[in-house]
Order: sequence, then structure tokens, then C-alpha cells
Amino acid sequence: MTSMTYSLYALPHSLYSGRARSYLIKNGIAYREVSCGHESFKTDVVPKAKLPTIPAMLTPDGHVIRDGAAIIEYFEAANGRPCQPKTPKQQLVSGLFDLIGNEGLLRPAMHYRWNFPEQNLSFLHYHFYHAQQEHPEREAKTHHMMDKMRYAATMFGVNDQSQALVETLYMEFLSALDKHFEQYPYLLGWQPSIGDFGLLGPLFGHLGRDPKPLQIMQQQAVHVYRWVERMNRAAQDAPEHFPSTGYAVPEAGFLANDEIPATLLAALAVIAEDLVPETRAAAEVINGWLAVNPVEAGAKASRYLGQNGGKAEFTVRDQTMVAGAQPYRFFVLQSVQDCYARCSADERIGIDELLQSCGLDELLNIKLTRRLGQRDNLEVWV
Repeated sequence: MTSMTYSLYALPHSLYSGRARSYLIKNGIAYREVSCGHESFKTDVVPKAKLPTIPAMLTPDGHVIRDGAAIIEYFEAANGRPCQPKTPKQQLVSGLFDLIGNEGLLRPAMHYRWNFPEQNLSFLHYHFYHAQQEHPEREAKTHHMMDKMRYAATMFGVNDQSQALVETLYMEFLSALDKHFEQYPYLLGWQPSIGDFGLLGPLFGHLGRDPKPLQIMQQQAVHVYRWVERMNRAAQDAPEHFPSTGYAVPEAGFLANDEIPATLLAALAVIAEDLVPETRAAAEVINGWLAVNPVEAGAKASRYLGQNGGKAEFTVRDQTMVAGAQPYRFFVLQSVQDCYARCSADERIGIDELLQSCGLDELLNIKLTRRLGQRDNLEVWV
């Protein structure tokens, strides 16, 4: 490895890798991308990362950072938080879109990847095959990993009964988001926020690359597709947002006066129908588990927790859905709730009105009985 370059262990088709990669690109951070199939991942990274997940970063001094949120925080903390809005509403909305990208769009991301084999299978096989080391069992390992991920889709609530609703909710969200990006190059104006990077994960790794959902995005949400392209390019890449004469449009910066466009609120209102009931149900399942399973401070938080295999049941548009209850959802949500807690009484009034207008106000009060943190590359109970 080049001693003065960051190494990002990732894969092109990895949802969470897209979040970290885009941050590095947009912030001009020199890096080398290495497949997690490379032998150095097991020898140099996993022992320090504690889990064999991506993205993971190896710094020039040999430090390992696992998880996209931790990678972004590493650079944000060191550089004055260039991608964190300074005003209360924008900071909170940025956090909400980070949550939506990491948790709220997992169902359509998995559905459109795994339930359209005629369009996607050859494309996916290529990527999963090249994520494996050269080995006599390479093909068998490829199919094993693909089957494993196909099964994982069911843990996010994708099944024969839910597919139609998953598609309806996604298309409504995509349409609302398309109207927003018709007006603005990024979520909050003229530069990407933390929320943009979070949202990019599913909208690039799965929904903006796999053949079936890519075709949908290009044909029915071209402004979202352009945002996906924009988020993977170092330049601002927003020529269509500039007037034909003059330079009246700013080249950088978030919208003035803590503005949250109505187009963004419309997109949030769509996602709220799905996000709020699932978050409420997941909290009930995990809190029920915590009530009878006391854990020590610093103990690792498992991926799924709760009774009945950690599955949460909730209702969306009169249809029952079941998905795994993941503590990580609440680790991300904590940042939104902490942002609200830091606000003044007057600022909270404005935020309350904003969240009530799009049906997300309940998220401020849905909490686990124990906080979560990240220590030594693991999510842990505080």
C-alpha cells in the first residue's frame, strides 16, 4: 500500500461503500480503493476492524476505521465539519436523510436487486465473482455469497406479499425526490451535506447501478440520476442549474436562512409512512429484549436483537410488514435526536412544526432504553 494514501476497502456494488467513497471524492481526499477480496483485507484490516464488513479504511499510519459513518466522522472532525450544515433545521434534516439512506431505503434497494434476475443476474454475478479471491472454489463461493445476500433481503421485509407496496412507496419517493433535484443540485442547496452521502448509499450502490432500477431511475427520475452522477464526481457538476446568462447561482454553500424547500418536505412525507412505524416497532422489540437481557457498558450490539429472531411487525397502508430490528438504526437516529436536544426552545418550535408537517415528529421520541456508541470499530451499548 502507498504509505501516504488512504486505502478504502470497498466494492462497486456495495451500498454502504458508496456513502464513504462519495465523501472522499467530494472532499478531495486522495485514496486508493481496494477490494475486500484482496488478501490484505484479511491480514491488515479485519484484525483491527473486528468485523469483516465494508467499507473500511486503512489510514497512512496504519489505523483502521470500519463503517461509513465512522470514516466520514474521522474527516469531518479533523477538517471543521465542511459537510455539516450550521443551522438547526438544515442540520437536523441532513441527519434525517442520513437515516433514510442507511435504513429507510433498504427494502427497495434489496427488492430491486434480487427480485429481477432476468435483468440483474449477469451484472451481479460479475461483481460478486470479482469480489472473491482466485480459488478453485471461486464460482461456488460466488453463488454462496449471492444466495446469502438474497436471503438477507427477507430480513429487511422483502417478500412476495410486500413487493407491490415496496415498489409503490419507492416510486412515490423517487418522484418526490426528482421534483426536488429539478430545483436544486443537492439536498440543501449548492453543496453536499451529510444527508446527501447517506442517501447516496442505496440510490447508487443498488438503485442507481443495477440494471433494473437504473433503467427506472434514468427513465422516470432523470434529476435523481443526475444527482447520483454528481455525487460521484469531484466537481460540482451542476451546469443545468445555472442560468443561460450571467452567474447568479452560487457555486457552493447551503441555502440561506436555514431554508428547507417544500420539495424536500414532500419527499420526507412519503418516506415517513414507512420509516416511522418500522422505527417504532423496532424500538419496542429491542427494548423488550433489553428489559430481560441486561448488558454491560461497552458490550457489542448485535446486528439483530429481540424476541422471535429480532423481527419487528408493523403496518404500512393497512398491510402488515415484518423486518429485522437493528440497533444500528438507533445509532444513526441518536444523531438526529441529539441535534434537536442542542437546539434552543425557539429553534425547537420551528423544528417541531417542520417535522409535524411531514409526519416525522414521532422520531424525536422513539428511543432505546440504552444509548449506542462506536468504540474500537464496533457498535456498543453505552
